[in-house]
Amino acid sequence: MFTAQQVYAAETVKIGFVDLIKALNESDSGKKAKADLEIMIKTKQTSIDEKGKEIEKLKSDLEKQSSVLSSEARKTKEDELEKMIREYQRVGTDSQNDIKKKESEFTGEILKGLRQVIEKIGQDGGYTMIIENAEGIILYAKPDQNLTEQVIKKYNESKSTAKETKGKGKK
Repeated sequence: MFTAQQVYAAETVKIGFVDLIKALNESDSGKKAKADLEIMIKTKQTSIDEKGKEIEKLKSDLEKQSSVLSSEARKTKEDELEKMIREYQRVGTDSQNDIKKKESEFTGEILKGLRQVIEKIGQDGGYTMIIENAEGIILYAKPDQNLTEQVIKKYNESKSTAKETKGKGKK
């Protein structure tokens, strides 16, 4: 006769783990998102740099002309400079916020897809549990329990298949 402990012990426990950060960064979608963000950052940085140059030019002009300008004209130029500095700061803050928002959108979408792939791998592979190895939380695990590369591969395949299906539907 089996006791409850014997039956429970007989159940196989299969645990895997995934490094979601690595999967996010090394998946095709993650690499594309990173490249898109770098382009966005460069574009915004160019705009910020141009505004910075305008401010430096106005400062330089103001210093050169301050002795010949009337107090009213100098005040007008100083006000214009302050306005440009505030605009420069606003553009910098807005750019940072835009980049963070876009990065969050990209990350959220990719993570959602990765979680779906992980769930499918878990179900198909008979896993009891798949955990995330965030920042080295797992101190030891057998290397064959690391599903990260499998998740990246299946995720990339799912995205490739989705693109092919969309392409065929348009014809």
